[in-house]
Amino acid sequence: MLEGILKPGVVHLRVSKCPLKGWNHRSPGGVGEGGTASHKERDTDDTSDQQAVLRARAGDRDAYGLLVARYRALAYRTAYLLGAGPNAEDVVQEAFVKGFRGLAAFRAGAAFKPWLLRIVANEARNQHRSASRRAALELRVTGMDDQVDHRDPEQLTVSGATRTALLEAVRALPERDAMVVTCRYFLDLSESETAVVLGWPQGTVKSRLSRALVKLRPVMARRLREEAAHD
Repeated sequence: MLEGILKPGVVHLRVSKCPLKGWNHRSPGGVGEGGTASHKERDTDDTSDQQAVLRARAGDRDAYGLLVARYRALAYRTAYLLGAGPNAEDVVQEAFVKGFRGLAAFRAGAAFKPWLLRIVANEARNQHRSASRRAALELRVTGMDDQVDHRDPEQLTVSGATRTALLEAVRALPERDAMVVTCRYFLDLSESETAVVLGWPQGTVKSRLSRALVKLRPVMARRLREEAAHD
């Protein structure tokens, strides 16, 4: 049962909120200012990532705007699933700005998508840790012991009770296990892309994923039995 669910591309997520609205005029340092291409034109542009990166490095802000339009939804899902939650839009905003500023260090011939998602993943982890520390302090000060659920169902919709149970089970894994499962199965990244995003050797991705699935199987089996008992 679990193997049938956990196949790259099987767990589909729908992000209902459009991220990065107004990104062009909000970006620090003028990133994207003065761009004239519409979102429709950017989304249908057949310019390759490599061509867009080269143009952006030469100062063409419209070219970077094309990359923003191309990857903003994936970046938003990545940030949300890696712990940014309701702050995912801010995380993605910051990631795209850092990406633009870091284009000079981008290795020629490398794939842009995993390079960008690594920046998003780092920003999401930093934000999540900061938020967790703040939440822990607030709970300690107020004496509250309840665990707060920060998920927003309007932001993230998983189709079906089984997929919902799967998402919850993945979130309950240790952080590094949850990250590798999220990249491979929720974001449909390859092992090599996941390695770039997480900054791990590819062999570590493979072994960590294998161990994470071993941990996940009994949890999912129990959840599915509980669901069947309630039907």
